[in-house]
Amino acid sequence: MPLYSDEMISEFHQLSEKINQLVALMQTLRRENAALRSDASRLAAENAELAQRMQEAHARVAALLEKLPAATQDEEAV
Repeated sequence: MPLYSDEMISEFHQLSEKINQLVALMQTLRRENAALRSDASRLAAENAELAQRMQEAHARVAALLEKLPAATQDEEAV
C-alpha cells in the first residue's frame, strides 16, 4: 500500500502551484510598491520645489507692487 495516494499527490501539486502563483504575485506587488514609493518621493520633491517657486514669485510680485506709485483719489474714482 503506497504511503501517498494519487489523489493526495495531485492535491500537493495543486497546492504547490498555488503557492508558486502567490509568490509570483507577492514579488510583483513588492516591485510595484517600490515603484510607487519612488514616484511618491519624486512627486513630493517636485511639489516642494514648485511651492518654493510660487513663494519666490509671490515675493517678486509683492516687491513690484511696493514700487508702484500710489493711486491718487482722482485715479481711484475712474
